Amino acid sequence: MSEHRRKPPQPQGGGRAAARRGQPGPSSGRRAAPRGATGSPADAYGTSSHGADSYGRGGEDRLPGGRAEARRAAQRAAGGGRRRAPEPGRRGPGGPNGPGRGRGRAAVPAKKRFIDYPRAGRDGLRRWVPSWKLVSGLFLSFLGGLVAIAGIGYAMVGIPIVADTAEAQNNVFYWSDGTEMVATGGEINRQIVNLDQIPEDMRNAVISQENKTFYTDSGIDPKGIARAVFNMARGGETQGGSTITQQYVKNAMLDDQSQTLSRKFQEIFVSIKVGTKVSKDDIMAGYLNSAYYGRGAYGIQAASRAYFNKDSIDLSTGQCAFLAAMLKGATYYDPAGATSIDPAATADANKRRAKIQMQDTLDKMVEYGHLSPTDREKFQELPATQNPRANTALSGQVGYLVDLAKANVINNTNITAEDLQRGGYSIYTTFDKKKVKALEAAVKKVEKENIDPKKRPKTDKHVQFGGASVDPETGAIRAIYGGTDATKHFTNNADVTGAQVGSTFKPFVLAAAMKWGVRDPELGETQAQDERTKVSPKSLYSGKNDLKIKNYDGTVWQDDKGKEWLQANDGDESLGKAPNYQVDLRTAMQFSANSAFVQLGMDVGLDKVKEAATDAGILEDSLTGTTFPSFSIGISEPSAIRMAGSYATFAASGKQRDPYSVTEVKSKDGTIYKHEDETEQAFTAQVADNVTDVLKTVVEKGTGTNAQLTGREVAGKTGTTDGNKSAWFVGYTPQLSTAISMFRYPDDETVKNRKFLEMYGTGDQTSIHGASFPSEIWHDYMEQALKGEPAKSFPVPEPIGEVINDVPSPTPTPTASETEETSPTPTPTPTRTKPNPKPTQSEPECDFFGCEDTTGGTDTGGTDGGVTTSPTPTDTSDTSNGNGNGNGGLFGGTESTG
Repeated sequence: MSEHRRKPPQPQGGGRAAARRGQPGPSSGRRAAPRGATGSPADAYGTSSHGADSYGRGGEDRLPGGRAEARRAAQRAAGGGRRRAPEPGRRGPGGPNGPGRGRGRAAVPAKKRFIDYPRAGRDGLRRWVPSWKLVSGLFLSFLGGLVAIAGIGYAMVGIPIVADTAEAQNNVFYWSDGTEMVATGGEINRQIVNLDQIPEDMRNAVISQENKTFYTDSGIDPKGIARAVFNMARGGETQGGSTITQQYVKNAMLDDQSQTLSRKFQEIFVSIKVGTKVSKDDIMAGYLNSAYYGRGAYGIQAASRAYFNKDSIDLSTGQCAFLAAMLKGATYYDPAGATSIDPAATADANKRRAKIQMQDTLDKMVEYGHLSPTDREKFQELPATQNPRANTALSGQVGYLVDLAKANVINNTNITAEDLQRGGYSIYTTFDKKKVKALEAAVKKVEKENIDPKKRPKTDKHVQFGGASVDPETGAIRAIYGGTDATKHFTNNADVTGAQVGSTFKPFVLAAAMKWGVRDPELGETQAQDERTKVSPKSLYSGKNDLKIKNYDGTVWQDDKGKEWLQANDGDESLGKAPNYQVDLRTAMQFSANSAFVQLGMDVGLDKVKEAATDAGILEDSLTGTTFPSFSIGISEPSAIRMAGSYATFAASGKQRDPYSVTEVKSKDGTIYKHEDETEQAFTAQVADNVTDVLKTVVEKGTGTNAQLTGREVAGKTGTTDGNKSAWFVGYTPQLSTAISMFRYPDDETVKNRKFLEMYGTGDQTSIHGASFPSEIWHDYMEQALKGEPAKSFPVPEPIGEVINDVPSPTPTPTASETEETSPTPTPTPTRTKPNPKPTQSEPECDFFGCEDTTGGTDTGGTDGGVTTSPTPTDTSDTSNGNGNGNGGLFGGTESTG
């Protein structure tokens, strides 16, 4: 090939690209050029030519590593290679973008977040302050979510149908042996009527009292809803609907009555839908046809029949206002009372509440233009109502047993009265069928043989009995006697009656003296509380009639008016021998000397007497006059159930168990309640067994000899109250404790201002004592109730306490005759002793409370220890208790002749 046609020599370092990289220029890096480099491509390889010899075997400057290494070396010589970031503050010539700055890759911008929080590009607190865009966006999102939820909820709920709520199941009650007692209590007593069958006054009464804007509102109350939701969310009390529409929805949703937030929201959506889809008249009719009025009555028609035995269309304006009051909760407004559910729901208290509520409704009807003032004046009193029970399955004692069991369930579970009314529960009770029948038979025997209202209407009319029997080992209520028939007499006489217990209260005074002891009169108040002397049953106290009662420190007790207290015994008789009439506490209990136990209570402290009673099982709210000397002799009003339960504490050597009537409750979901034994050691066995030993003396040779059982040990106490208005016998064996009460109290609801009546002449006897009919009933019942069970003995008590007041005197012996002690059916009262003359006195002062000795009052009573009424010295009204058990003045008034 000719010379001029030859291609010019090409660089051997990688072709054109390498040549471009080899062009001279300023270095952009900091690394020094290789030794001998001139900046030309040839120098980069250590030769002066681009010939083949540059890579020849014998080339002096040939670099190791082959061509790749040569290329990298050329790049380094030209200022290329791996780039380094410039040092902080250092710039190449030409400024930041000049040739002296490395050609590094540009920084990737930060990815933008959907929610800029914490906020980028902000420092400190500003990073955590959301922007207005974020706040508004979240708010709009929240509102959108609520709208979506509301829309879905509204679409999913349906409109309830009242007729569908009429289905219910019975509750089945079982005896203690597992056999069925009765299936009842779950019937839905309802008959739906049209709006034209409901008086306009009834509609107006409900609107005036419940929801005055009913015809104009949307059906819901936002404030009420928010309040209810808030209360439920924090675990507070649940709240019902605030509007008639909401209440109607609640009543109609019987398939789910749970008090949860989800249930509340469901109710809100249903209420909204009902408010938009159903007419106001239909809502009103639905509400009045579904509401619960008490007495098992759902709906206005059933309520009209239950209370007034008439159709709803025939209700008067006053009756409509009365039924509107029942919607507030019949437990506390039904004039018949509901003490089995709540002791505060007595007939008298319920009447007062119902009357106030009824009058308030009538006033609002006038205020809102639904009733004229003239018509309103016609309805000032409660309308007369009929007997609340009509179910023959609940006749006899069964109705009382069912009521007691229901109350036990309501008070110990989350099951409400309305839940029970809807039914579906199996309730297993403690009641012994044989014992219940035996107690009823014992009462009816005494009534048949002795009480004749037709022959002796002034003395035998309105006589009532009550009774209860409790197992000391468990607290289980085995039997009760509530009255003649639960469908005719609807006050449970085994429960709260208001009858004072008299001298059956004295064992609590003795227990307090043995547990805590008496105070030392030589010490100051504080030291005396701490340094006490426990009392032995051999301790001596005065059985003197008209004993002047003293404080523990020896000063004479006076009331807030400066009057002294003279304690009388039955018939103004002193017990013991003159001059000081000392008797030991066993003898004082044996013959029920009031004076000894009133003074003992003062020495121990009435606060300690109260504590002993409540420790034994007496409910505190049944105790009255706790700061007056007569508190020690039974002015309080415990029920027969509680008296039997408290004496059972002594029978169980001081172990206290609250009486109960239900062992287990089951539903379709299984067991939902089971009784758990809760035992407290109220007294030491030493104290309790000594009380029992003293009470044995009462039955063996004291006022309670009528209660002696064949081959069994018995301990008990008689009790009679001031004015002979109630009489008791409470006693026990190791296996069973029973209390029997007797009193006269009008059973006619139409009688106004009902009061306990005296029993002088009742049963053709001079007066009624605990030693008579009550102890006779107790004896007959216990013989049958314990038949077949082995006889057991009480524990032998360990000696306790010290003998106090041991002043030399004639041997203290009771003045009762030997004949009275050994007679099979005695009237064991001490021989009458002429009372000492009273202090010189002026003419007796007589006023509304009776006649009083100007030097002090006298507390008198019956054979077993009289008592005064509950002391209320500043009260200028009727001194009777809630049931009218008043007699004489605060400090005795006129003396008892019983």
